[in-house]
Amino acid sequence: MINQLKKFSELFFKKIGGKNIHLISHFDTDGITSAAILSKTLERMGKQFSMKIIKQLDEEEIAQFPKNKTIILLDLGSGSLEKLALTEKEILIIDHHEPNSSAIAKNISMINPHLIKDSDELCTAELTYLISKQISEENKNLAYLAILGMVGDTMEKEINKTRNKIINDANVQIKRGLLIYPSTRPIDKALEYSSRPFIPGVTGDSKGTFEILQEAGIEKFGKTYKTLLELNESEMKSLVTAVLLRLQGKDNSEFIGNLYLIKFFNKIEDARELSAIINACSRMGYSETALLLCLGNQQSRKRAERIYFKYRQHIISGLRYIEQNGNIHGREYVIINAKDKIKDTIIGTLASILSFSAVYKEGTIIIAMAYNDDKIKVSTRMAGRNPKSSRNLKELVDSITCTLGGSVSGGHKQAAGCIIKKEDEDKFIELVKRKLEFELVKV
Repeated sequence: MINQLKKFSELFFKKIGGKNIHLISHFDTDGITSAAILSKTLERMGKQFSMKIIKQLDEEEIAQFPKNKTIILLDLGSGSLEKLALTEKEILIIDHHEPNSSAIAKNISMINPHLIKDSDELCTAELTYLISKQISEENKNLAYLAILGMVGDTMEKEINKTRNKIINDANVQIKRGLLIYPSTRPIDKALEYSSRPFIPGVTGDSKGTFEILQEAGIEKFGKTYKTLLELNESEMKSLVTAVLLRLQGKDNSEFIGNLYLIKFFNKIEDARELSAIINACSRMGYSETALLLCLGNQQSRKRAERIYFKYRQHIISGLRYIEQNGNIHGREYVIINAKDKIKDTIIGTLASILSFSAVYKEGTIIIAMAYNDDKIKVSTRMAGRNPKSSRNLKELVDSITCTLGGSVSGGHKQAAGCIIKKEDEDKFIELVKRKLEFELVKV
């Protein structure tokens, strides 16, 4: 893996030499942190570049690629290789999503763990950081951004050899505990706004939060409650027991794990909360604030926190809407068609929250849909995220969008999505039902 990264770094350095550069990155936490790492790296190299943060790399975006510039795609591109080949533009791709083609055109240079034999599983921010570090050791102080991207893509449980090196570079403090964030804020607020895990009767319910803390025997420390990190061993055990009782039927290991604490703005912060804030800014339409936050802009911090507060309100109301409205239930799947009642930019987040919750049994396929002008954003997730499951959501989505034609899809085995035309809404639902009721998703 390191040898492949070294070769790509050398190629990258050669390809951008003396060239005008246009950087395009995905708008989630992994994409934003990747953009922050590479923009800082290019700045230190004295390179001038333009940048764009996008939701989806579709034909319209590809057609807008600027002329006479080398295009760098971050956390994007693997699902659009055939379309990118037609541009004949010089394109560099750093991505970890599963490629939709085994053939890579001459105008494309790509680093992707899926194309490297026995590769460690890494997110795009980690790949970008390792390339930046190969370019210059000065970029070692950007390792914390790779950690935020890794946590944002929920890859923190698997600490492989390469990831461990990044963790050491970032001087991360790791503590074992209940995976509720932020671990550095009062526990009552952390519980009330907990979305991963979604705790029935507690998330979004201040009364339920008070009751679970009473049940766990946790009292206020002065005028406020302790933070998760401040709980003593007895209090932590009691809280874990109370939470797990409300998460019956779920694997307990999903909710107990590593808490990643990093130094940010000269303060120890919970990486999961920072990751969530970055993601929230983009989902609410403020990608520039998220990027500035990653780059250490002081003014962006307060603005980001205000956006995050509004975002959490959207999440809670979205979860309530899903709970109170009828969904389509089938054999080991559920279709949540929110139409225009939930923002298309957060429907995927809600699907992820539900996949980690106790609402659906492990292995259930969650298909969530929301309107976006004349299109529909579709996000699919696998409840429980069982890596041994034979079901492949990317193959499911690809097969359906291929039938519909003109749709854009991408993702992973256990988390995939697509954009379809609003006029195909009913047809899409019928195709999903037919596919999941009568066929097994291909391994």
